[in-house]
Amino acid sequence: MSAMLESVSSQRCFGGWQRRFRHVSASTRCEMTFSVYLPPQAQTGARVPALYWLSGLTCTDENFSTKAGAQRAAAELGLALVIPDTSPRGAHVADAERYDLGQGAGFYLNATQAPWSEHYRMEDYIVDELPALLEAELPIGPLRAISGHSMGGHGALTLAMRHPGRYVSASAFAPIVNPADTPWGQQAFAAYLGEAREAWLAHDASQLMATVAHRLPLRVDQGGGDSFLPEQLQPEVLCAAAKAHGWALDYTLHPDYDHSYYFIASLIEAHLRFHAGHLARA
Repeated sequence: MSAMLESVSSQRCFGGWQRRFRHVSASTRCEMTFSVYLPPQAQTGARVPALYWLSGLTCTDENFSTKAGAQRAAAELGLALVIPDTSPRGAHVADAERYDLGQGAGFYLNATQAPWSEHYRMEDYIVDELPALLEAELPIGPLRAISGHSMGGHGALTLAMRHPGRYVSASAFAPIVNPADTPWGQQAFAAYLGEAREAWLAHDASQLMATVAHRLPLRVDQGGGDSFLPEQLQPEVLCAAAKAHGWALDYTLHPDYDHSYYFIASLIEAHLRFHAGHLARA
């Protein structure tokens, strides 16, 4: 491993290693921290495929690794789990007093408006910089899938659609799928992208379905007891877009489940198997 990656922590886990790293990012122009689970297969010299997990509002790179319980299935399936932070961070990085804007709320896009545009380039970081770094420094290969929760579900779906061929499959838990017409998305898009609605639609999964020709496998699970469901998430808009534009969307509404990591922990193994199957066929 080169000096580009600083090891923060390392724990043995299901025969593999749960690791945390720090590095200086060229994309976000600040220090970034991320977590990686390397399954046992990565210790044999094999380069393993990776699932990139994008977390939701207020999360760091540690929420998924400590709460989802994904490592056991990842070890069995031979999948690396790559868990970046949700935004640039630091005293010199722009922030807001709200929990849903600024640090911890990067929305996985490249901001074009000041003061956010100096550091908030999460799309470049997730799609290009981080995979190139990991595939050079760790036993991780170029086969990638992507998943996420809430804001991270938005990121997983939109990045997969905006970058055809970069990911074999995409999935999401309770994603923000209609951000151009819901409060979380409208606030973030106005701040990061400006007031032009055309710029917003380029980062809206429901809108992208009409314009993207590469139809990769998609899975979305939504809790029926999610308090954010009617106002912020609106999965029915994504389902309608998928039907209208010929996307084979695997969508399931689960009664009573809420927006928490209890929901993610209940279904994460199914998502990992979904991605492992498509990665194996790629």
